[in-house]
Amino acid sequence: MPYLLLAILILALVFGPQWWARYTFRRHARPHPRLPGTGGELARHLLDRFDMAEVTVEVTQPGQDHYDPESRTVRLSPENHDGRSLTAVAVAAHEVGHAIQHQRGEPLLLWRGRLVRWANGAQRLGAGAMLLIPVLAVATRSPAVGLLMFAVGIGSLLLATLVHLVTLPVELDASFNKALPILAEGYLQPDELPAARRVLRAAALTYLAASLASLLNLGRWLVLLRRAG
Repeated sequence: MPYLLLAILILALVFGPQWWARYTFRRHARPHPRLPGTGGELARHLLDRFDMAEVTVEVTQPGQDHYDPESRTVRLSPENHDGRSLTAVAVAAHEVGHAIQHQRGEPLLLWRGRLVRWANGAQRLGAGAMLLIPVLAVATRSPAVGLLMFAVGIGSLLLATLVHLVTLPVELDASFNKALPILAEGYLQPDELPAARRVLRAAALTYLAASLASLLNLGRWLVLLRRAG
C-alpha cells in the first residue's frame, strides 16, 4: 500500500502540472467578444510597438508555442494565433515577452538558449549511453566500462532535468515581468487580469512539467537497468 501511494504521488507530481496547464488553457480558450483582435494580431502589434519589426509571427503545431531566438520568430499554435480568447492573447504576450528579453540581451534568456542546446545533446548522449551499457559490459567483460557508461547516461539525463528547472525563471519573467504588466496597460480589463494571470502561470510552468517528466524518464531507466542486472 505505501508503494502504491508513493507511485500515485510521483505520477501526480509529474503529470499534475501538465494537466493543470492544459486545463487552464482550455478553460480560458473560449472566444472573448470584447477582444478586438487575435493572439497573432496582438503579437504583431506588440512586436511593432517595442521596435521589433524584424521579428516575424508564424503558426506552429498545436501545443508548440514558443519564441525562436535563432530565427527571431514568435510561433503560436493555430488556436492561439487565430483565436480571440484570453488564452490566445496571454500566450501571445508571453512569447513576445521572450522576444523582449532577447532584444534587451537579458542574460537569463541567453543562458537558456545555451542550456537548451546542451540539454538536447545531453539527452541524445544519455539515451545512447544507456543502450550501450549492456553491450559494452558483455563485450569487454569489464565492470568499469559499464559503470562509466552508466555514469555518462545518468549524468546526461540529470543535466536535461536540471536545465528545465534552470529555465523556469526565464519563463516566470516572461509571464509576470513582461506579459502581465503589458496586458494590464489597457489591453485587458481589470476583471480579466486574474484569468490572464492563471494562463501566464500555466505558460511558465510548462517547463516545470517538462523537468518532472524528464526526471520520471531518468527513474524509468534506473528501474530498467536494475531489472537487467
